[in-house]
Amino acid sequence: MAFVRPENSRYKTFTRRVAMIGGGQAGLMAILAGRLYYLQVVESAQYKTLAEDNRINLRLIAPSRGRILDRFGVPVAKNRLDYRVVLIKEQVRSVEETLDTIGRIIPISDNQRTRILRDIKRKPAFVPVTISENLSWDQFATLNVHSPDLPGILPDAGPTRDYPYNASFSHVVGYVGAVTEEDLAGSTDPLLQLPGFKIGRRGVERVRDKALRGKPGNSRVEVNAVGRVVRELARQEGTPGEDQYLTIDAELQNFAMERIKGESAAVVVMDSHRGDVLVMASSPGYDPNEFNVGVTQDRWDQLSKDPYHPLINKCIAGQYPPGSTFKTMTALAGLESGAITPDTTVYCSGVMRLGRSEFHCWKEHGHGNLDLEHAIMHSCDIYFYEAARRTGIDVIAAMAKRFGLGDQLGLDLPGELKGLIPTSAWKRATLGVPWQGGETLITGIGQGYVLTTPLQLCTMVARLSNGGHAVTPHVLMTADEIKAAETNTVTPEAAALIGQPMGIDPNDIAVVLRGMNDVSNVPGGTAFRSRIRDKGYSLAGKTGTSQVRRISKEERLSGVIKNEDKPWIERDHALFIAFGPVEAPRYAISVVVEHGSSGSGTAAPIARDIMLETQKRDPANRKPAGPMAALSPHEET
Repeated sequence: MAFVRPENSRYKTFTRRVAMIGGGQAGLMAILAGRLYYLQVVESAQYKTLAEDNRINLRLIAPSRGRILDRFGVPVAKNRLDYRVVLIKEQVRSVEETLDTIGRIIPISDNQRTRILRDIKRKPAFVPVTISENLSWDQFATLNVHSPDLPGILPDAGPTRDYPYNASFSHVVGYVGAVTEEDLAGSTDPLLQLPGFKIGRRGVERVRDKALRGKPGNSRVEVNAVGRVVRELARQEGTPGEDQYLTIDAELQNFAMERIKGESAAVVVMDSHRGDVLVMASSPGYDPNEFNVGVTQDRWDQLSKDPYHPLINKCIAGQYPPGSTFKTMTALAGLESGAITPDTTVYCSGVMRLGRSEFHCWKEHGHGNLDLEHAIMHSCDIYFYEAARRTGIDVIAAMAKRFGLGDQLGLDLPGELKGLIPTSAWKRATLGVPWQGGETLITGIGQGYVLTTPLQLCTMVARLSNGGHAVTPHVLMTADEIKAAETNTVTPEAAALIGQPMGIDPNDIAVVLRGMNDVSNVPGGTAFRSRIRDKGYSLAGKTGTSQVRRISKEERLSGVIKNEDKPWIERDHALFIAFGPVEAPRYAISVVVEHGSSGSGTAAPIARDIMLETQKRDPANRKPAGPMAALSPHEET
């Protein structure tokens, strides 16, 4: 038996281990080589794309918001350059520290800081969040100088909204505001994720928001390891939003706002044949530029608590008793039903008794005997108490609704209220009690439950003066439609195409229009002092004064308190409706001055000045073509 030395055994064991280790290493190298081949050759295209994505960023570019233009192409909402600064969370080490640093360059309020932190939490880390906007050039330049030391901070310049007419168009145009969580919920529009992007909140900005937004563009930029932009490689601009055209005349709107400045009031002017709203002025207004920048809580409280209600569009959301302007409806209802005729006379002694109740005329000792035309001229309450009694509430209500009162007119702006035209069925359904005869009397003079908006009153007088066609008001048109309206000759045939005939006897309408002409153009008419004296221009109207508090029997005995001696909130509303020119009616107007005391003393002069300016801005000669063709205004000698 051979003897094996221990050294040889150990040598062979070592050799086997070395071979095993070497084989394992070789196997690992083979695996690594195979993996490298797979990554660098087989998957090279995919990883090249990923590497490129780390170096190249694709960023959305907000498009220019469409402009809003008046009927002559004058911009009432446009865009201007906005300097701002945004923050990208994923590129910032500490948001709090970054905001502290930025706060040493530009002021950041506590409210701003809260809003920034809220936006950062609700948005993806790669989406920029606006820190501050509407920066001055000096602030913007300073930020650019310090930007190399502020990773994740991006000074930016882009379009923002500008309202050159300030408060004059605030209720029509509205304003834009920041995107909220409610706006983001369920939305797939990428524009809503852009920093500083705003959407329409009120008026035309809201109702035409999607058309005004446009479509986004994009920018391909090269960034370094910390995400800072090195250069822009390519850029595709977005598609601007569509321009929107208003029927409103900007200069006339501005004139009306100046005329009612300092009042809580509303003015509507419209084309009686086409329904184009030329003026929709609600005073006071507010500056929509403030909302574009962002109002403070103190400013919001100031606006919302103002007793003149600047945030409400009184033209469509202000609801007022129409007062004596409603007598036109009582007259037409009485004529159509046969309850009265143009020759029906009523004796006015200053008071009318129904049961144990007394109903007073505004003229204490009465007007004597009056027919319908002169009852309108002098605005005799007793005459229309009697006309309403004979006609009945439901017949009066039906006529009023045909003329646009007591329901939405379908205006192409949000926020229109209905008003109220009461009926016997309405009272029983709402209050659970039957209608009373005395309520018919006060409804006949536009008091009681009756509520109307200034837009409804303007539509009412438009339908009267165009011969009884159901014209509908609107504030939005295409550019071609506005051009056609400006060049088209107004005829009864053209008017019939705009509004369908309402089936009112032209002779009945003519009686009411003659009474309105007497109001403004015959001595003794309630608005004779507010007639248009300029040669070639004219109007015919109807005054209205609606009570906001009931006059008690005791107060009548002791003497009715004059409006000027009452607190502002207890004074009567002042109203006036009119059409013009008298011989060929084209325009209708309504004016309501809250707590203005007197329709003849306050509202009528305002309507006169605005109606005169309206006619001056439309100098085209028009031949008489309506129910007032044979009627001429009174000329003072």
